[in-house]
Amino acid sequence: MIFSSREAHRAWLAGQAALPAGFRVGTARLSFVPVEAPKPARMNLALIALDRPTADFAGVFTRNAMPGAPVIIGRQRLDQPTLGAVIINNKVANDCAPGGVAAAEQVAAATAAALHLQPTQVLPSSTGVIGWRLPAEAMMTALPEAVTSLSSRSVLAAAEAIMTTDLYPKVRTTNVGTGGGRIVGIAKGAGMVEPNMATMLAFLLTDLAVPRAALRRALSTAVDGSFNAISIDSDTSTSDSVVALSSGAVPCPDMGAFEAALQQLCRDLAGDVVRNGEGVHHVIRVSVATAPNAQLARGLGKAIVNSPLFKCAVCGNDPNVGRLVAAIGKYIGIHHPTVDLGRLHLTMGGQEIFRDGAFRLGPSVEAALIDHLKGAELYASVPAVDGVFRPPVDYPPHGRCVEIEVRLGMGEASAVVLGGDLTHEYISENADYRS
Repeated sequence: MIFSSREAHRAWLAGQAALPAGFRVGTARLSFVPVEAPKPARMNLALIALDRPTADFAGVFTRNAMPGAPVIIGRQRLDQPTLGAVIINNKVANDCAPGGVAAAEQVAAATAAALHLQPTQVLPSSTGVIGWRLPAEAMMTALPEAVTSLSSRSVLAAAEAIMTTDLYPKVRTTNVGTGGGRIVGIAKGAGMVEPNMATMLAFLLTDLAVPRAALRRALSTAVDGSFNAISIDSDTSTSDSVVALSSGAVPCPDMGAFEAALQQLCRDLAGDVVRNGEGVHHVIRVSVATAPNAQLARGLGKAIVNSPLFKCAVCGNDPNVGRLVAAIGKYIGIHHPTVDLGRLHLTMGGQEIFRDGAFRLGPSVEAALIDHLKGAELYASVPAVDGVFRPPVDYPPHGRCVEIEVRLGMGEASAVVLGGDLTHEYISENADYRS
């Protein structure tokens, strides 16, 4: 998809954002002063409420061994008989902060009371600065605004409210079958993204009646082929969560069609997360084929998109493909030292660059690779203003990627991994994130 302006992109988002039957969304904004960094800060609340609590819900959470309080609670909520709402905040991740679990449960209980639910029927979710205490009192004061604003029309307000350093909201939708059933998904995540299940949250809402066990199997499969196959910076957040909710308003006669639709929607959202990664100028898509097993294929793809030297070369539109081969050799040498790379074949932007153990380079290939890199660039770097890099666009101007194909000639396994380059903007964003 190509968008000529922010307005065009927003119009497209609005067209994606109609809520499935059985859901309402509300938002609120509040001010607070973090105890750990005493200066005024702003927070958004997003409330997703079902018309009736559902037994059919699923969640996949971070593998980081230092999870946030909402992840700890979320894992417990999976054992509950029903779920009726999700309350989400940005700005504060509520991870390893004093009293974090109690504060999250306090906000969940207040949300439940406002919606006439039980506290265990509310799932809390947080994203933002790790280590800060959750401003529970300020959040509960703002909560009535979110409840009053609940609407069954659009999910776009929630997609905007969960943003942190994202440049724009991410919304995807798909129709399933001919019975009118739909899935709508929103996501945020711009840095600290290698979900490995970025800071990443995703919420998937469907009106199709998919039983709990089937929904959990379908979500696990969809996450594995999408959110688990992306990386911005190789750092797995403490907050990563993907939650799926079914209102059950529409019969689901074809589980196969639902599973396929869910997988495609998750791939689309995961791609959106990468394209809107912190400072990302290029999306890098690595396709690994003829590998001996899927684990090696995906691991090799991530090793490429996580190589700092190669990411820097891509940022500069410099086809320094020696860094690409070095990243491949590093991964195989450390993790799969018995694998023979004698049949390695590489292309970049459709240009053959490596075969039969040697590079296939020359002036024409160099020129074609530079053109490919420039054509995939989302925007060029602009000078910093007062030490801050401000991207010239806050919408995705195109859907092109730096295309890398790796063939190992050793089997039938394959994987596709998405990542981004490493830019001045990324460094600036993460050097100043809290300040």
